[in-house]
Amino acid sequence: MTSEDHPGAPIVRSKQRVADHGEVFTPAGMVEDMLDLVKAEAERIDSRVLEPASGSGNFLVPVLTRKLRTVEARYGRSEFEKRHYALLGLMCIYGIELLSDNAEECRANLLSVFAGFLRLEPSDPLYRAAERVVASNIVQADALSMSMADQAPIVFPEWSYLGKGRFQRRDFRYDSLTQRASFQGTLWDHLEEQEVFSPARTYPPMTVEEMAA
Repeated sequence: MTSEDHPGAPIVRSKQRVADHGEVFTPAGMVEDMLDLVKAEAERIDSRVLEPASGSGNFLVPVLTRKLRTVEARYGRSEFEKRHYALLGLMCIYGIELLSDNAEECRANLLSVFAGFLRLEPSDPLYRAAERVVASNIVQADALSMSMADQAPIVFPEWSYLGKGRFQRRDFRYDSLTQRASFQGTLWDHLEEQEVFSPARTYPPMTVEEMAA
């Protein structure tokens, strides 16, 4: 997916896919320039990033790479912390993609960068836990209708790191999350988020091994 004649132009896989789905891919250099505009957030380990038209990960993979650089700088001397904070960085990346092949490629690309950073083998429980994270965080769905292919609502997990190798997961409906801004400046503005937005499901704290299983 390159363009030698116009290196800064959007990249396409086929004219038919452009016609059918409006599919174009932003060049890598342009992605990096755009991420530099929000450099601090793009590099913060626990900043949550959602790409509603994720494609194969043109934006999400560079964001993960930046997060992992922060992990190395802060926790590189502790293998335990490095592994767990790297997983947290992956947990904070979300994508919605209409086309199944793009969604699958996005998951594979994110997993490849994550595993390469930690030199993981597929047999490692952390690798298997990461597989489950990208499976739930990168969904094949319609961002406009906020629904999956079977018309079920999009549900995203909110992950948090509790420390000492334990993570917390709470699931929220995507259409509910998008309503948060509508409460600003209203009678409910003083309320905490947990008082207005209830998770669809809350899981008990879990370790990497429990996630992998």
